[in-house]
Amino acid sequence: MAVEELQSIIKRCQILEEQDFKEEDFGLFQLAGQRCIDEGHIDQLLEVIQNEKNKVIIKNMGWNLIGPVVRCLLWNNKEDDKRKYFLMLDLLVKLCNPKELLLGLLELIEEPSGKQISQIILLLLQPLQTVIQKLHSNKSYSVGLALSTIWSQLSLLPVPYSKEQIQTDDYGLCRCCKALIEFTKPFVKEATDDKENSLENQRLKDELLKFCFKSLKCPLLTAQFLEQSEEAENDPLRSFASEIIGFLSAIGYPFPKMIFNHGKKKKTWDYLEFEEEEDKQLADSLASLAYLVFVQGISIDQLPMVLSPSYLLQFNMGHIEVFLQRTEESVFSKGLDLLENSLLRMEDNSLLHQYLEIKSFLTVPQGLVKVMTLCPDETLRKKGLAMLQLYINKLDSQGKYTLFRCLLNTSNHSGVEAFIIQNIKNQIDMSLKRTHNNKWFTGPQLISLLDLVLFLPEGAETDLLQNSDRIMASLNLLRYLVIKDNENDNQTGLWTELGKIENNFLKPLHTGLNMSKAHYEAEIKNSQENSQEVQRSKDFCSVTVGGEEMPKMPPEMQLKVLHSALFTFDLIESVLARVEELIEIKTKSTSEENTGIK
Repeated sequence: MAVEELQSIIKRCQILEEQDFKEEDFGLFQLAGQRCIDEGHIDQLLEVIQNEKNKVIIKNMGWNLIGPVVRCLLWNNKEDDKRKYFLMLDLLVKLCNPKELLLGLLELIEEPSGKQISQIILLLLQPLQTVIQKLHSNKSYSVGLALSTIWSQLSLLPVPYSKEQIQTDDYGLCRCCKALIEFTKPFVKEATDDKENSLENQRLKDELLKFCFKSLKCPLLTAQFLEQSEEAENDPLRSFASEIIGFLSAIGYPFPKMIFNHGKKKKTWDYLEFEEEEDKQLADSLASLAYLVFVQGISIDQLPMVLSPSYLLQFNMGHIEVFLQRTEESVFSKGLDLLENSLLRMEDNSLLHQYLEIKSFLTVPQGLVKVMTLCPDETLRKKGLAMLQLYINKLDSQGKYTLFRCLLNTSNHSGVEAFIIQNIKNQIDMSLKRTHNNKWFTGPQLISLLDLVLFLPEGAETDLLQNSDRIMASLNLLRYLVIKDNENDNQTGLWTELGKIENNFLKPLHTGLNMSKAHYEAEIKNSQENSQEVQRSKDFCSVTVGGEEMPKMPPEMQLKVLHSALFTFDLIESVLARVEELIEIKTKSTSEENTGIK
């Protein structure tokens, strides 16, 4: 029945001119063709398509069969049937109107979800390439539309992270990336072969440029690459990255060109349409590109050797900032790698303090603080700490001084502040050991810095437990200064400011310790008194510390936490007592020397 219906429509349309085909003819042809496929009349349908007399009909109406044929190719497992459907697809691509086919194929690519996305893309990329190559006018628009549609679908697929995921490629992303490169190559060649550089060719390059930058963001921004050199050669995502960078060079945008244009008002790309694209996407793409070149070493041999380490660091800092602003571990870990790569090119103490006037040179260390304090992965937290220390090491003395002030004012984390205070102590120690003192870590400049260290943010009411790391580091620094700097020498300026330090730090700390210990001792007593009742009820007890109720936990756990807090207070108190003892000894000794008493 379906075959007869199709033959009837064909017979009626054969006597019509192309312009006389009606809308209902298209609908009837599609319906009859669909029924032929559903009922298994593949051979008869192939005869209709291959018949020379039906050439005009197939050219105008055949594209409606693309959808049913593609769906059969995806779901029919019979090899003989699949061979016939592939033949039918090839014939339709060859015979049908390319404009209609283009839209039909892109609609099919947009339809699926999940694992079906890669299946249909892999199936249709070759036919889509053939169709676009048949178009003679406005090809750049068609290439751009196709690449944008494919990219939008691929961006929905999860990016494989581990070696096993890359090898199994469950969602087909790696295979699609490889096929997409082959799909794009003819259009890149066409763009580069046109020596006249026509307006249409410029538009084609523009579309290819957009595709390259989209690919750098997804999947390459989050992609993880195989590390060992022998495995890297077989890494499909690395190969994809290498090809994308190659495309950029081929169409006139090599990476060194972007390096030399960095920071200039005139962008590397000239088209206003591209410049108006979302800044965030462009920033992500450029950061991804910098990582691929500097860390993965893709096309790094194109870089001229004359570029100084400080220039390359300046170029990369903006990209590192972009990485560290992201929340995905796979992304901001690349920022850590790129920062390490850039810093290791430099000598210690060689990064001039003037660079800190560039915004990213302060926001990057602040980003490292967030990694150190908020990242759930311990390895990345430690890497963030190591990178902050490496960054500090590269700065000159004034740069270190400026960064220390910035982080003390912005980190809001006791552990980070303790880390900075330890670095300040190290710089003072190096300064005191030199013949010529470093003015940034002795005298008035140091005193200004110590004002941020030797004080309690809220006086005696400061939460000593929460700030214990900072307080211990501050006391250890003060102890070091008292031991190393004699009152008569006063190289650090400590002894001039001792009265202020006692009023702003030591006395409030004494008061705070007494208040905190009394409070926790009272809580321990209450907890012990209530523990028998709690044990009888087999319930959890609650304790209020510092005006806030601690999480409910078994009584023995509560007591352990409270005793731990008391131990911390005792530790602070012992160091405080030693500092005050040293001050008394030093001042007494100096007084005796000055009065001539031996």
